[in-house]
Formats: sequence, structure tokens, C-alpha cells
Amino acid sequence: MDIDIGISASDRKTIAEGLSRLLADSYTLYLKTHNYHWNVTGPQFTTLHALFETHYTELALAVDQIAERIRALGHRAPGSYREFAELSSIAEEAGEPSATEMIERLVAGQEAVTRTARSVFPAVEGAHDEPTADLLTQRMQVHEKNAWMLRSLLERA
Repeated sequence: MDIDIGISASDRKTIAEGLSRLLADSYTLYLKTHNYHWNVTGPQFTTLHALFETHYTELALAVDQIAERIRALGHRAPGSYREFAELSSIAEEAGEPSATEMIERLVAGQEAVTRTARSVFPAVEGAHDEPTADLLTQRMQVHEKNAWMLRSLLERA
């Protein structure tokens, strides 16, 4: 059955492609954050272990919202490691970083997700796709706040 929600098929495709990149970035950041939650060590262990859990739990909910929006626009949501690796702007994790390196990499990941969300906005605004605009705004707010909080852990008193 054809989709008739007031957004053209070509606009829906462009937006879904952008959301697919956002989904890939978000899922990659989820995996990285969960990995760090499991493997963090050092004097900040308790603080970072809890913070990373908060972040990956929020990301687990977010990837579902993003994928469901892609589906509502009439497109298939990517869902494999291979697809995510091809679409994501966040590098796959390698090595065993220190707690400080984990924080730095997560700041970079949070900012990358923000940039990806922001890059989709022009197409969304042009198509008057308010539900996707709302989703993107929420994602940018969360990731900008998370990046700020993580950066604050790196500052010296």
C-alpha cells in the first residue's frame, strides 16, 4: 500500500538514508559504551561504570526509536554489524584504552552522533517532517549534554 503522509517518496528516501546513518552511529556508540562499561578500570571505576550504563541504556532505547521512524517513512532499517560499519562515522573499537582514553573516545562519539543528526536536519525541514525533526532535536540534546558531562570528567580542578 502506498504511503501518503504528506512527504514525497524522494524526500522520505533522503530522510530515511540520513536516519540510517544516525542509527548506525547510535548503535556503534552503544556498542562502544557498553564495551567500556564492562572493561573500565582505575580510580574512577564506580563513577564511570555507572555513567556508561546510563548512556548505553539510553542509546538502546534511542536506536529503536530511530529504526521505527525509518520504517514509518516506508524504508528498511539497517540492522547488521556490516551495514552499521558501512554507514557509521564512528570507528569500530580496537585495543584496550585507559579510562581517560575511553572518556575521550566517548566524547568524540557523542559529538559524531550530534553532527550526523544535525546533517539530516535540512532535508527534514525542507520536507516539513516535524516528527523526524522532533526526534533529531531530542537526539542532539541528549548527545550534546552527554559530551559536556564526559568532557567535564577530563578537566583538572
